[in-house]
Amino acid sequence: MDEIVDLGWREFIAREYGTLTALDERDVAEMVVDEPNRHPWRVVDAAYDRLACPECGGRLSRGPARCAACDLANGFRYVAIEVDRPGVPPGNEHALRVNVSVVRRPYGVSWQEVLMRRLSLPLLLAGHLPTTRQAQAARALLNNGGTAEDVAEHIYREWR
Repeated sequence: MDEIVDLGWREFIAREYGTLTALDERDVAEMVVDEPNRHPWRVVDAAYDRLACPECGGRLSRGPARCAACDLANGFRYVAIEVDRPGVPPGNEHALRVNVSVVRRPYGVSWQEVLMRRLSLPLLLAGHLPTTRQAQAARALLNNGGTAEDVAEHIYREWR
């Protein structure tokens, strides 16, 4: 998941600035998080990764749920721009973004939710998007005692 975000950052830096030192990248990261609504979500997420949280000391936006600064940054990440990739169904990029966000910051989310998000990432990356019914059926399987293997099998069989 980190590679998805880092690739967006590297492409942004190369396109906008060419090459930068680590210190310059930090300055650009600060600029990006000051205006998250002007940048693609992958760039915003990567910018947060390059900044330390003043409260918990971890990567900004990825700290524990009780960290107010990370909670605030995590909320601001959702104003970033989403553009579906060519050849994927509308909404795929949003689904990918939400799943990446949950898996990268699983605090305060049930283990079932994190598992569902992790299991669905490869199919979302491949350009698939489940219907609401398909996603609900996979969740119900897990909630009714299905194992991770059962859910993975269901997802890969039904979502393609």
